[in-house]
Amino acid sequence: MSHQPVQGLPLLPGSSFRDPTKTAFHRSQTLGYRNGFAFKRLPTVGIGGTRLNVNQLSQAELDELSNKRPTLTYGEPRQAPPSAFIPAHVAFDKKVLKFDGYFQEDVPISTEEHFRIRQVGLYYYLEDDSMSVMEPIVENSGIPQGKLIKRQRLPKNDRGDHYHWKDLNRGINITIYGKTFRIVDCDAFTETFLQSQGIELNPPEKMIFDPYTELRKMPLRMYVTPSDFDQLKQFLAFDKKVLRFYAMWDNTEEMFGENRCFIIHYYLADDTVEVREVHERNDGRDPFPVLIRRQRLPKKFVENKGTFPSCVLEISDQEVLEWFAAKDFAVGKFTTLLGRKFFIYDCDEFTRQFYQDKFGITDFQPVDIKKPPPEEIKREIPPYNGYGFLEDSLQNCFSLIPQPPRKNIIKMLENDHKVLRYAAILRRFVLSYCLATDMISIYEPPVRNSGIIGGKYLGRTKVPKPGSSTDNPVYYEPADLTIGAMVEVFGHRFIIVDADEHVLNYMESNLDKFPAAVLQSMRDHFAPRLAATEAIKKIAATEPDTQELGVLSEQIQEHMQRHNYLPDSNMQAAFLEQDKDGSGLINKTEFFALCDHFKVPVDDPVFQKLINLCSHGDNQIRYPSFLKAFQG
Repeated sequence: MSHQPVQGLPLLPGSSFRDPTKTAFHRSQTLGYRNGFAFKRLPTVGIGGTRLNVNQLSQAELDELSNKRPTLTYGEPRQAPPSAFIPAHVAFDKKVLKFDGYFQEDVPISTEEHFRIRQVGLYYYLEDDSMSVMEPIVENSGIPQGKLIKRQRLPKNDRGDHYHWKDLNRGINITIYGKTFRIVDCDAFTETFLQSQGIELNPPEKMIFDPYTELRKMPLRMYVTPSDFDQLKQFLAFDKKVLRFYAMWDNTEEMFGENRCFIIHYYLADDTVEVREVHERNDGRDPFPVLIRRQRLPKKFVENKGTFPSCVLEISDQEVLEWFAAKDFAVGKFTTLLGRKFFIYDCDEFTRQFYQDKFGITDFQPVDIKKPPPEEIKREIPPYNGYGFLEDSLQNCFSLIPQPPRKNIIKMLENDHKVLRYAAILRRFVLSYCLATDMISIYEPPVRNSGIIGGKYLGRTKVPKPGSSTDNPVYYEPADLTIGAMVEVFGHRFIIVDADEHVLNYMESNLDKFPAAVLQSMRDHFAPRLAATEAIKKIAATEPDTQELGVLSEQIQEHMQRHNYLPDSNMQAAFLEQDKDGSGLINKTEFFALCDHFKVPVDDPVFQKLINLCSHGDNQIRYPSFLKAFQG
């Protein structure tokens, strides 16, 4: 009677039962033998002899395998005997894939070689997928050679993969422990094996040999045939004979570069060359006269000498194929000396004679290296924009920081505070011409109840005549300002109807500056006024002037200049005409009517004081004294 454990009970003390029939609790064997060879197998029973279903086929799988039979068109196939099991270490024993390759090794401390090519053989063992790298031994190489990488499974990446024979091919690079190997070819067995596995091989490459080793294989030159050239004869014949060339080095392509002049000396005694700088005053360079010291300069080097450290070691005849000679220098041609390109533009007389005697060259036309002066750019002045004076605006075209236009200082000193004033009609204006600066200003006297605000109408500025251009402007001058003349000021036309007596006095003192017609018209205009002035002076002579009247006259003049008031020239004639008997006295009613006609501000306190001073009695005014205050 077998004891089956109760299913579903918890694994607690007292709830589990032991099968007393089980006495063997050992593990089953996983090592088997077939055809005399041991191999690993999966266990079929567990501990205690319990059958394991995990490693066995199910009943459904057994039924499917037993019921399905392969069928052929021509009948049942002949049952082939089962093939014998052959392990990998037996099937691939002593079968090795062999690849030829190389790797490059840097040589940092050698002056003769910068890198080294080392040939290797890569071996792949099929029985356990291990690899090894072997380098053939070269006698007297001084390099540890032989086994570079011992036999082992080589890592392919950081994920734990290893190199497999599927990863190997010709013409590829593989990296083993940080060193890159180039596979160039393989042997016949390797080629046959890979092709049989369906791998398409790349074409083979040519093996690269070490350049330094190949150079060492070249036969050394044991004997050099001495030259038949007698250097002593050359020294005795050409001692102290030097060819002198004048050259230029153009370095303008570089930053802060320039054209610099040099002198090239070629010493005929020993075929040496020297380059000296040409210094000029205040050129800002240190006084180092020699650019290239006297030495033999190489023209052509031996091939494959690009890595020769010429800055450390001296150049010998073995590294140079050709040196610079006298035939390499010519006027009008370039020559390169130690990497610098010089243009020879002239030579001295001894050099010309030497080339003519030695080589028969007579063409020594010097080259002019002086650059022609840049073409002067014609400055075009833009049209006047109408802002400011024409001379001030023109200064903006001459410099970035405009300077004020030059003034005629002598003229300003001679005519300082000299102003010619005219009365012009548009409404009623006072036109002033400043003799110091040739500028015109226009002032409009304020008129009561006119509805027009008086004051400054035009500030001091130069007024061009109609028709003048901005290129050659023509401005108004004192000779253009006469009685009845029309002055066009920026589109507004003014007619001059009167002027100060100072204008006539200035014309009389400067007759050479004014035409005769202008002077005569001004005299005709002031003739009635002068006659009236003389009459007033005769009347006023009867009454001596008091000191108070003189002080008041000065105040009246300052008051009129401050308010830019210009009295009418016909005022004196009107007062004389009103004085029928010539007594010098006028009725107050008639006096105030004349003052109102000539716009005299009788309400002003200063004028009120003058009227009180000139009063005669209760109803009369002594007008000569009153008019004298206007005349100054």
